[in-house]
Amino acid sequence: MKRIAVLVSGGGTNLQALLDTPITGGEISAVISSNPNAYALERAKKAGVPGYVLEKKDFPNYTKALLEKLQELQIDLVVMAGFMTIETKELFEVYENAVINVHPSLIPSFCGAGCYGLHVHEKALAYGVKLSGATVHFVTEECDAGPIILQKAVEVLQDDTPETLQKRIMEQCEWKLLPQAVDLFCQDRLRVEGRQVRILEE
Repeated sequence: MKRIAVLVSGGGTNLQALLDTPITGGEISAVISSNPNAYALERAKKAGVPGYVLEKKDFPNYTKALLEKLQELQIDLVVMAGFMTIETKELFEVYENAVINVHPSLIPSFCGAGCYGLHVHEKALAYGVKLSGATVHFVTEECDAGPIILQKAVEVLQDDTPETLQKRIMEQCEWKLLPQAVDLFCQDRLRVEGRQVRILEE
C-alpha cells in the first residue's frame, strides 16, 4: 500500500476529489499545508487524515524541511493539489517521477511562471482558444514542464468568464483526472520514457 501525501495551500477541492475516490493500492496518509488557515486542513480532519502545517517563513530552506517531513512520514507519492509553493531540485532528486501536479490548462498552453488560479483562465479567454482543460503531470524543477500523465479538454463557451471556465474545468477535468492519475501510479501502471508517460495495461 503506497503512502500518499497531498500538499495544499487553499480550499482543497482537489484534495476532496481524492478523498472521495477509492485509490487502488494507495492511501492518503498526510495532508501538508503551507497555509495554517487553509480549509483543506478541515477537509483532512473530517476524513481522519493527519494534517501538518509547514509555513515558508518558518524555515530557511523550505524544500529541505518539506523533504524531511515526507521522509519521516515514509511517503511514496507526493500530490500537489493547489500548492502555491515552488520547490527546488532536492525534492525531485529524491522523489523522481513521484510528485504529481494538476494544472488547469492543456499544457504547454497557459502554464509556467505566473500561470495559476484564475490567471490561467484569464489568459485562455484573452487568447480566444476554443478548448481548454486540465493536465496532470509529473513535477520537475522546471515549472509545469514535467512529463504529462493525463489530459482532458472542455469546450470554451462564448459567454465564459474566468470564473465559469475555472468551475467547468475543475468539475469536468481536474476532479476526475487527478484521482485517476494517482490510482494509476499506485498500481505501478505509469512508465516514464523521456517525455512520454506510458500507461501500462492491467
